[in-house]
Amino acid sequence: MLIAVLADIHGNLAALKAVLADLQPRRPGLIVNLGDCVSGPLDAGETARELMRLGWPTVRGNHDRYVVTPGGGGLSDAHARSELSAEQSGWLAGLPATVSLLEGRLLACHGTPVSDEEYLAERVIAGEMVLAEAEQIAARLGDTGKAEVILHGHSHLPRWLRLADGRLLLNPGSVGCPAYLDHDHRMQTGSPDARYALLKGPEQEGEEWQAEFVTVSYDWQAAAVLAAQRGRADWAEALATGRVTPA
Repeated sequence: MLIAVLADIHGNLAALKAVLADLQPRRPGLIVNLGDCVSGPLDAGETARELMRLGWPTVRGNHDRYVVTPGGGGLSDAHARSELSAEQSGWLAGLPATVSLLEGRLLACHGTPVSDEEYLAERVIAGEMVLAEAEQIAARLGDTGKAEVILHGHSHLPRWLRLADGRLLLNPGSVGCPAYLDHDHRMQTGSPDARYALLKGPEQEGEEWQAEFVTVSYDWQAAAVLAAQRGRADWAEALATGRVTPA
């Protein structure tokens, strides 16, 4: 089965629509959404409406949680909160922290299986994100049962990792937010493209799971203009370039 894995849409409806168009001829048998659906200065309400219509298996991201918490999060969460209907907020609030798929062979989460705020595969050194040590990653994962592949997002960085115990980790990158500044670090992909991943399971004895990373062009300049009009120069730079200037 071909499985499409999306994460960190962040209310970027134009990027999501571009990914949907790219997926159409590929005809995946399953599409999974790893959370942080709407937070940002773009199109939170319309993005929520589209995701509710699609009905994909979806996990709760940390920003999904902030958005539905009165006064929670920052400016991006407050903007998204102001756009959502009561029905959309209820949908977001009801998302699970993890989802088990394919009879337990896949485990989907946002950050780690136990935290939607912790990076699974990265750590911060001197303000930049780098790959964490294998032992640190394994400790963050804990016991994932019989899961062969753990799907995770949160860092927005595409990764395909194999642990010593054979478990595989897939981060598809971000559909809608190619760079960001956090409290003590920044993340940059270096290009404004929308990103997602395709996962293909073994079909015969001896075959391995395979992953493919996909980048999709869309009108990111229009998205950047919208962010700038709403007073978010940081988002405008990130959307237009995939880079962000430290404060």
